Amino acid sequence: MAAPSHRRSLRSRRALVVSAAAVAAAVGAGVVVMNANAGTVDLYHQTLAAKDGWASSGTGTTGGTKADAAHTFTVSTRAQLVKALGSATDTTPRIIKIKGTIDANTDDAGKKLTCASYASGTGYSLSAYLKAYDPSSYGTSKLPSGTQEKARAAAQAKQAKNIVFKVPANTSVVGVPGTDAGISGGMLQIQNVDNVVVRNLTFAATEDCFPQWDPTDGDDGNWNSNYDSVTLRGATHVWADHNTFTDAPHLDSANPKYYGREYQIHDGALDITKSSDLVTVSRNQFTNHDKTMLIGSSDSEPSGKLRVSIHHNIWKGIVQRAPLARVGQVHIYDNLYDVTTLNGYATQYSINSRAKAQVVAENNYWKVPAGGKVAKLLSGDGTGAVKGSGNLVNGTVTDVVAAYNAAASKKLKTTVNWTPTLTAGLETSAKNLPTTLATTTGASVLK
Repeated sequence: MAAPSHRRSLRSRRALVVSAAAVAAAVGAGVVVMNANAGTVDLYHQTLAAKDGWASSGTGTTGGTKADAAHTFTVSTRAQLVKALGSATDTTPRIIKIKGTIDANTDDAGKKLTCASYASGTGYSLSAYLKAYDPSSYGTSKLPSGTQEKARAAAQAKQAKNIVFKVPANTSVVGVPGTDAGISGGMLQIQNVDNVVVRNLTFAATEDCFPQWDPTDGDDGNWNSNYDSVTLRGATHVWADHNTFTDAPHLDSANPKYYGREYQIHDGALDITKSSDLVTVSRNQFTNHDKTMLIGSSDSEPSGKLRVSIHHNIWKGIVQRAPLARVGQVHIYDNLYDVTTLNGYATQYSINSRAKAQVVAENNYWKVPAGGKVAKLLSGDGTGAVKGSGNLVNGTVTDVVAAYNAAASKKLKTTVNWTPTLTAGLETSAKNLPTTLATTTGASVLK
């Protein structure tokens, strides 16, 4: 069996809905929810509550709540979204309401674009690429270079120009309830900016038409793709809440193999890298995906950043990286992990702590099928720590760290160098999570 790769691939709180009449009276076209702690609030202007994870630290996370009318947009096409986002360096507060599903693989006129559209004029073809870098002739000691690799990179750049949406600081991107709001085939890039809110959206089918072959990745090489559904790179104060992430409709089981390795067109779902910091990930659903959440893009990232809180999420049909944490201080609590194989996505592990990461995992619930091994729920490189408490496996309190360490040669450390204090919403027990999270997580819950 090939060794798994740990490289960075190239490439509500529960709400009570008020009546429609009250919505109209309160905010016109806005959406109002009633929060048990905060009272009645406009969904588009809602800010992260105090002490709700790392993103509430310091100045907190407010997104575009101060946006004026000129910077409040409702969009339903790719071109409208690009216009609403504006320049990635413009810090003017803005609210972007996404109505319906935006297909990122369309041109400015709304015409559908395909992989062939992006490859056109570059000289790239998969058959020529496979012939050029066949390990039997090209070897396995170096990355592809030359004509076909340049053509692949050019085609990939054309796709990136179309499907990567750069989010500026002080922005809220929120799905309009009742419209199946989301982005298909695209990536929200939150890079080197502060104060962003992403809520109530379904991210699906984020696919790289032009994965790169890396014969040096792992024991037998790997195909690496280049787009996450949402990617944080050097970002601070980000709140990702009530979203759904999925590979659907193209699942990994449909991927072909070349050179004996899966031709992987999906990268991360929600990756937090390049010294991003002060992030809260709450009440999302992650499903039908392999490399789901990467915290820290390399083992050499500097310390002091990558502080992330992950709570009240559902992870179902996830192979790995739920999350994979490096370097930072990560609080993982009140999550539901269903590690039953789903649509061919078979769990390798849920949480991986490596590169001296300091993880606190408490009051999480794992649903493990008959024959499943508790020792496989965690992973590590021998330098990372996981302090676990109150975690349940099929309803029974279980020391998942001890179970892993009993079977592992590279053991997890069991003490950490910090104590979580930003813990609003932390529940006293995980026992009810399978029931409560079923109706309070993911897109389309906020109304």
